[in-house]
Order: sequence, then C-alpha cells, then structure tokens
Amino acid sequence: MKIKLDENLPLHLATSLEDLGHDLHTTSSESLAGRVDLDIWRAAQAESRFLITQDLDFSDIRQFTPGSHATFFWFACTRLADRVSSVGVQYVLQTESVDQWTGCFVVVTERKIRAIRP
Repeated sequence: MKIKLDENLPLHLATSLEDLGHDLHTTSSESLAGRVDLDIWRAAQAESRFLITQDLDFSDIRQFTPGSHATFFWFACTRLADRVSSVGVQYVLQTESVDQWTGCFVVVTERKIRAIRP
C-alpha cells in the first residue's frame, strides 16, 4: 500500500510500516512538515497515497467529502502516546480490509473504526 505519514505521527512508525511491505513517504522527508494541510492533502492525492494523520484540521467531512478523493484517507482522531498510536496503526493495517476504503473518510478511535463511504 502507498502511504503518506503526516508529521504528527512518530517517525519510527515509518520504519515499522516499511518493514510490513508498505511504500511509505513521510511529510518530513518530503519537506512538507509545517506546510498547510491543503499542500499535504494535494501531495497525497497526486501520489495516490493513503494519508495517515492525527491532525484535527482534516476532520472536516464537508471539506474531505467521501468519494471526493481518489485515495484512501484515514483520520486518527486521538492523541495517543507515540508507542500506542504506532501499534494501533500497524494493527489496523494488518487486520482490516483497508483495500475497501478507497474514497472513504475513515475515523479510527481507541474503541472503533468507522468508514464513511461515498
């Protein structure tokens, strides 16, 4: 899976996801860290990458309407400790049918996963 990892998630997660076989880019390695959200969103869309972020600015479903984007989109809405969030991301990518999330607005919390479909 092609993934773009936002700067608000730990960098060691990038290594873990690459070890699982994912094609991974980080906003930090692409000089996107600190850039406006729209720049990050456009970069993910241009590369058809699954964006993983904990940035609350991406939570506006009116702006990121399901079906309005060609790629996966995952908004992790909690601010968990680095280790816990890393384990959670890996777990979800290994156990869920993420290939069915194309165009969805996906919210992951400690208690549930909700894929809002187009």
